[in-house]
Amino acid sequence: MIICLGTTPAVQRVMVFKKLEIGEVNRAVEVHQGIAGKSVNVAKVLAALNRDVFATGFVGGQRGEYIRAELKRRGIKNNFVTVNNETRLCVTILDQHEGMITELVEESAPVEAVSFANLLKLLAENKQQAKMLLLSGTVPAGGSSSFYRQCIQQMPDVPAIVDAQAKLLLESLAAHPLIAKPNRKELAAALGVSVDTDEELKSAMKKLTDLGAKNAVITLGTQGAIAFDRHHFWKVKSPAVKAVNSVGSGDAFTAGLASALVDGQPLPEACKLAAACGAANALTLMAGEVRKEDVDRLVSQTTVTRL
Repeated sequence: MIICLGTTPAVQRVMVFKKLEIGEVNRAVEVHQGIAGKSVNVAKVLAALNRDVFATGFVGGQRGEYIRAELKRRGIKNNFVTVNNETRLCVTILDQHEGMITELVEESAPVEAVSFANLLKLLAENKQQAKMLLLSGTVPAGGSSSFYRQCIQQMPDVPAIVDAQAKLLLESLAAHPLIAKPNRKELAAALGVSVDTDEELKSAMKKLTDLGAKNAVITLGTQGAIAFDRHHFWKVKSPAVKAVNSVGSGDAFTAGLASALVDGQPLPEACKLAAACGAANALTLMAGEVRKEDVDRLVSQTTVTRL
């Protein structure tokens, strides 16, 4: 079982406009709604890959119940800690004329300390069945920047992938996660360094492993990713696709990475499936809604070369 933990899931609404006019009344030609947030996106992709997955975190209110019900409908096991505040709603706006995507993100409301303690207890109850722990996204006010570190320490024999930023990422490294997986911008901000050149990027990735990560994988959007296994750097070239909506592609990458690693594949090979999942996600309107046939087709179009 792969555990997907995120403290800020969301209901996601995607609104499509022929041409968005700022300051004017705009009427959507399509509106779609689903469940999202980084960890939920990861769980959905893993389910599409036919993985045994367990989603957890915080939910509240009617939107929280909607997330529970939708995960159940999809056959995804889940158990969330219920909080007092309503789960957030985020909106993605697609402007067909400009080919632009705009995200309107509602921040999660504060969560009481007791809820974080209850989530750690829930993890402990499921650690015997866990093959991997995936920690994704931010932590709302009321939580500590050490929370992801605590999660990893709660399951010391379970390999972890951390897709986070700032202090939340850096403090997790003390618990020696299997992989630290920020994107390029998040890496620069977390370490307070420039990563504009390849040499700067590689130096920053080495810093992540010096701080405790066993491996580092940095996603680069349409440019693919770079992986570091403490010995070698690997360049991951994603297949070229005509993107419909790229939101959630980083989460899909995380899911593919975890799926391959659970099967015992080495990091470079695992990055092939990861990149294929990221590209497949961009082909669908809703985040985390990959089609397995797309993934299977795109894996053969993905290349990984040693730098």
